[in-house]
Amino acid sequence: MKRSDLWLSASLLPLDFAALLAAGISAYYLRFTPALASWAPVLFRLPFFNYLKILVAVGGLWLILFFFAGLYNLHQERRLRNEIRRVIMACSLGLVVVVIYIFFFRDLFSSRFIVLAAYLLAMVYMSVLRLAMLFFKRFLYQHGWALKRVVLVGDSRTTEILWHEFAVKKQLGYEVVKRFGNFGSEEAGELETLLGFKKVDEVIQSDPNLSKAEVLRLYDFADEHHLIFKYAADLLDTKVLRVEVGEIAGLPLAEVKPTPLDGWGRISKRLFDLAVALILVIVLSPILIVVACLIKADSRGPVFYKNERVSRAGRFKLFKFRSMALQYCTGSDYANNQEALAFEQRLITEQNTKDGPVYKIGNDPRITRVGRFIRRWSLDELPQFFNVIGGDMSLVGPRPHQPREVDKYQSHHKKVLTIKPGLTGLAQVSGRSDLSFEEEVKLDTYYIENWSLWLDLGILFKTPGAILKNRQVV
Repeated sequence: MKRSDLWLSASLLPLDFAALLAAGISAYYLRFTPALASWAPVLFRLPFFNYLKILVAVGGLWLILFFFAGLYNLHQERRLRNEIRRVIMACSLGLVVVVIYIFFFRDLFSSRFIVLAAYLLAMVYMSVLRLAMLFFKRFLYQHGWALKRVVLVGDSRTTEILWHEFAVKKQLGYEVVKRFGNFGSEEAGELETLLGFKKVDEVIQSDPNLSKAEVLRLYDFADEHHLIFKYAADLLDTKVLRVEVGEIAGLPLAEVKPTPLDGWGRISKRLFDLAVALILVIVLSPILIVVACLIKADSRGPVFYKNERVSRAGRFKLFKFRSMALQYCTGSDYANNQEALAFEQRLITEQNTKDGPVYKIGNDPRITRVGRFIRRWSLDELPQFFNVIGGDMSLVGPRPHQPREVDKYQSHHKKVLTIKPGLTGLAQVSGRSDLSFEEEVKLDTYYIENWSLWLDLGILFKTPGAILKNRQVV
């Protein structure tokens, strides 16, 4: 999902909460207006700040109900009438919960007018909010902002319709940057050039008469380069695990979902990562300080070591506690990089214990005494919590690799770049360094295609046990 769409959709959550508070406050003051009080005298005592506490709690509960009712499903069609219908149903569900609670416990307040007025005003305010959001998004689209840049592949009436609708109706939010009649090696090369300028967000296979081989080639290309893939027919009877069907310009289009880690999944995972990483940094701070002191006492040089790694967003600096003698730290300002790199390459050639594009040096002579200890217990990885807080990594995900390793990836290996790399992952709790690279990719692919917060929690709980198992330091 395009980041601008993600931010616009995510903004509905705090805005809805504000609308619920506004509805509740409006209902409160409406009840105490002189005209209404003279017609129906107020027979109860309800201080505003006591009422506000109740209102905040009820508003939070309603948001949870709205979430499970599908009001924040980012992939549903955002037509205004459908949005209003969902708002009415979600608010009605919230009202039922409040009424049931009052019926059984009778400890909120006894004003039926405030409850009913807040319910009606909530529907009005939230509907107006969505109308404003719709106009705001259309304003952005009309001025060429936040448009989804798409490539159409096909030569059919469907292609012509989409081409025309996207050009004329900017409010749909699409901009066609290229159109191909078919998809061969020449078209793939041209599309790859466009990707170099980051000018493509989605590809749409818009011709139901394309050969199956072309469709699958296009799908593989989109999957390898992390593009959203949509198609206009049901020709993909292989490789497609998840599809969501939507409508654009009156035409049904199916979108292939490479991972459930999109939309609210992506938001919830980021919030979870941030909260847990901050807590763990505080809890583990004594260990961080002790390890830093041990490294300083054992060998000269900085405590931390920054190593370049690759993620979907590009290259970033991975933080680790330094476990090698300073003169061997490739990339360090203090090391002779040419000598360090040459020595490392010789060790890779002679002592590599891994297969495929990645390497792991067995009995590495560059490791210090403290370095061997912190590697044995994975303490050298602890500074990566700061990578998680900074947004370069997640707590759980495929392990990040160096650029020279990623350069040797085969096409199917690039699936692991679909999401942020992780401090730990399914492969790490299923065998750690004993797994082959292909086995790691299979496990990471399974994780990407079956992600959930429960799966993340399970992996996090298994990680200490995997570390405590007796493994040789390599």
